[in-house]
Amino acid sequence: MRLVTYTLDDTTDRLGARIEDHVLDLATLADRAGVQLPADLLSFIRAGSAAQDAARQLIDGDPAGWPAEAVHRIDDVSLRAPLRPGKIVGVGLNYVEHVEESSRSLDTDKELPTRPVLFSKPATAVTGHGQPILHNGDLTGRLDWECELAVVIGRTAFRVSEEDAFEYVFGYSIVNDISARDQRRSGQWFFSKGQDSYAPFGPCVVTADDVPDPMALDLSLRVNGVTKQKSNTRHMLFPIARLIADISSGVTLEPGDVIATGSPSGVGAGMVPPEFLVPGDTVEATVEGIGTLTNPVIDAR
Repeated sequence: MRLVTYTLDDTTDRLGARIEDHVLDLATLADRAGVQLPADLLSFIRAGSAAQDAARQLIDGDPAGWPAEAVHRIDDVSLRAPLRPGKIVGVGLNYVEHVEESSRSLDTDKELPTRPVLFSKPATAVTGHGQPILHNGDLTGRLDWECELAVVIGRTAFRVSEEDAFEYVFGYSIVNDISARDQRRSGQWFFSKGQDSYAPFGPCVVTADDVPDPMALDLSLRVNGVTKQKSNTRHMLFPIARLIADISSGVTLEPGDVIATGSPSGVGAGMVPPEFLVPGDTVEATVEGIGTLTNPVIDAR
């Protein structure tokens, strides 16, 4: 399933399933079928497999039986961030070539890390597809991009083994890990990466059963139509199972939490000369099988 959170004519957020060029309103379908479904994606994830099974049955039903008020053209709705995570765990330096470019341009260690490098982004950093990335020139002149596969946790996970890690995954999405490179503070990344709008997230969450191999997905990023990043998740230094095991060794992962699994090379700080985002730019982050997350950059001073 490709699950989205959307609004129609500025109404409240709705939970939908994207089917080609349409969005099906799951609450409306469920009501017509006499089925109970949570009204938002976070509650849907927490409801577990019963909710997922019920939603699949509704989606797989005869389209001729779908009520007209439950079916919307994708161009007629506004997509929002799929959910507001309890926490976003970022992973730094998780692609070998990015380790090299970071050591050259950002003064990070040139040696490959022996354990995942972790940081956090607050939920207030989340913004959705089509929503603006805020460029405050009073705070940064070095606003950068990073296309990343996002792992959405589906079950409470604590001290999970690598062998069992994928049992705790609900699905996958995209995070653009926006960074103010000139706002690192004594090596700490929170303000650099945690400002409002610095976690574009979406455009959908694809359930794990529809992503056969998350460790073999092409990902890319374009700025104003020009490709800046192009890689594949198979090049992660620490694969998804290792990340879940490492994080959950001491931090409880809860349903709806997001792991941003790291960026390949091609960030603006690594360009020669360096390139950074400015108001008027458009950033498109794409992950195979999930879609494209598009955000404009606006002046927020």
